[in-house]
Formats: sequence, C-alpha cells, structure tokens
Amino acid sequence: MFGRLVTLMATLRGHGGCDWDRAQDFASIVPYTIEEAYEVADAVARDDMAALCDELGDLQLQVVFHAAIAADRGAFTIDDVLAAIVAKMERRHPHIFFDAPRSDWESIKAAERSTADLPGALAGVAQALPALLRATKLQKRAARVGFDWPDPRGAREKISEELAEVEAATDPDHQAEEVGDLLFAVVNWARHLGIDPEAALRNANGKFERRFAAMEALDPDFVGRSLAEKEALWTAVKQRE
Repeated sequence: MFGRLVTLMATLRGHGGCDWDRAQDFASIVPYTIEEAYEVADAVARDDMAALCDELGDLQLQVVFHAAIAADRGAFTIDDVLAAIVAKMERRHPHIFFDAPRSDWESIKAAERSTADLPGALAGVAQALPALLRATKLQKRAARVGFDWPDPRGAREKISEELAEVEAATDPDHQAEEVGDLLFAVVNWARHLGIDPEAALRNANGKFERRFAAMEALDPDFVGRSLAEKEALWTAVKQRE
C-alpha cells in the first residue's frame, strides 16, 4: 500500500495530474503538515482509534508529498528518507542492532550533533516548533552543557523575579518582553518538576473548554449575566466536577 501511495502522489504531480498538487512547494504545504501532526495528537488524546487511523494516513501523505517535491528537484527521494530514518534508529540502538554496549540515547544524539559541525549547543532546534516545546528543548540543550538550576527551587524563584519585572515594565514592548521571560521561566520550572508544559497547557485548555461549555449549558441566558453571576456558575461547575 505504501508503494501505491507513492505512485498516487507521482501521478497527482505528474503531467496531466492535479493542478493544485503540481503547484505546491515545501513552504506551501508545511501548514498542512503541522496541522496533520496536531490532528494525530488530538486523536490520541481522545483515544479515538478510528480517527487516529485516518489522521496517520493524512500525516503519511504529507511525508510522501514532501519527498515527491524533493524528488522533482533532484534533492532526494522517499527511499532516501526511509533509508535515513532506518540508519538513524539502528545507530541510536547499537545494543540491539550491532551487538554493542548500551548507550544513552541523548549521548548518541549529542555525538551526532558534534559530527554535524553545528555551531553551538542550541543549534538545530527547529524554529517552527510550538513555543512551549521549543523553550523546553532549548533549556534541555543548555542543561546538557551545565547551564541549569541545580534543583526546582531556583527555577521557582526565577518566576517571582520575572513577575516583578513584568509589573515594573513601563511600556507595552517592554512588558511583552518580560511576559515572554516569565513564560520561559514557567516552562523551566515545569521541566524541573518533570512536567511537559505543552501537554499541561493542552490539558488546561481542554479543561477550560469543558467547564465553559458546562456553564453555558447551565444557564441559557449566560451571555447576559453579570461577571459575578458567571463566576458563580464557574464555581458551581468546578464543584460538580
């Protein structure tokens, strides 16, 4: 079936194929690739296996689409993509595939970066990652070279410091900068507590949506209520949960 998908994409992008598919390039389909990855995550969060099966297919299509564009440019093929990931996974599990001593996953990745001639410890963290996830990755990279709080207490104290700096900011641009520093500090504390901040915020979003919908269901005239009345509904929903 995978071969049929590759052939299908070649047909769509070939002479006499789909005008829209033929017109796309890497940049134009990146938003779809990101969207499909999030839809996979959403299906997992909902434990919806039918949706997960469907979304994984959509995500696979994106991989084949990118590879087809690259092949048209003479850059690489889908076979190159598959060969590269197989080689990487074998390299990162030497104790399984090469009868070698077990090695730490992060140590292997660090060695790969060192041989890739990257300019620094933070190089290679994708700019397009969600901000919370990218902050976590940057902090983990810095921690590997010894730039980190020794325990969660220092990270927690940094949050108080950043809150004070937000409050002391005197103009909108400065305030926005300090809020960014505050969020970065919160991510750092979460990392020290062993919490994935991206997942934690996603769960908080879901909880807020659920509770807000419950408030609306409790009172058909919700929109016209005063803030105090809405707060009372919010409290009632929380207590009911």
